[in-house]
Amino acid sequence: MNRVLVAGATGYLGSFVAKEFKSRGYFVRALARAPKKLDPIRNSLDEIVQGEITRPETLEGVCEGMDIVFSSVGITKQKDGLTFKDVDYLGNLHLLEAAKRAGVKKFVYVSVFGGPGLLHLDIVKAHEDFVATLKASGMDHTVVRPTGFFSDMEEYLRMAKKGRVYLFGSGRNRINAIHGADLAVTCANSAEGDVQEVDVGGPQVLTHREIAELSFEVLGKGPRISSVPLWMMKVAVSLAKIFNRHQGELLAFLTTAMTIDGVAPSVGTHHLEDHFRKLVSSAHTEEKGSRSC
Repeated sequence: MNRVLVAGATGYLGSFVAKEFKSRGYFVRALARAPKKLDPIRNSLDEIVQGEITRPETLEGVCEGMDIVFSSVGITKQKDGLTFKDVDYLGNLHLLEAAKRAGVKKFVYVSVFGGPGLLHLDIVKAHEDFVATLKASGMDHTVVRPTGFFSDMEEYLRMAKKGRVYLFGSGRNRINAIHGADLAVTCANSAEGDVQEVDVGGPQVLTHREIAELSFEVLGKGPRISSVPLWMMKVAVSLAKIFNRHQGELLAFLTTAMTIDGVAPSVGTHHLEDHFRKLVSSAHTEEKGSRSC
């Protein structure tokens, strides 16, 4: 039986990856800072180890006996004063070093689609610095580069529920975001294959404006969409960085993502409209349940 350590299993993609490996008969060990957060996928896990990739002393032995290490660990919301470099680069570096000490055969890492061309962004540079280190490590590896997650696209639906969606720029740039379950298949295939780098997106290409319109459609509302000029976003990014560099860099990344095309080779079967409708249906069911109590 092949054995895999999943780092990032408490996150959107990592939870699907753990399930996918388990469905293939793997022994699945999950690394988590807060193991309680793994309760929703506990049935897909054979073992849980507690540790923080930013604290290498907590990683001693976590990779022992593993054939593969998978990492989708990254930082979005700022916690404990940690930076993108602290987590996305140094944290994953600590995990890689632990994997090498344990004799792990392969390391699978999730980076960013188009990353080499976006090194001016702190979040991307941290990812790509680790990719460079991974490639130079001598360990068998695969770097998976998704365009964007369905969970990222849910922000459009949240804005639509509040009554208005804001787009950065015209909204005419395209993306084929991917569902976590579809991306997990690619990640597991990568662990079992020989390809060292994989660009991947979902089966449907939409403009950001079309995603905004879709959000209102599934809610049964007429579209109310506002476009924020790029010059205004550049000013907002500059000001944000003065007060909080982390938040400013996140805003810079989001602005860039919405104003360039992000279309990669298509895989999978999940479509964004179905995902949105499922979310809306679940929300309605929960609302009815709370009213009946």
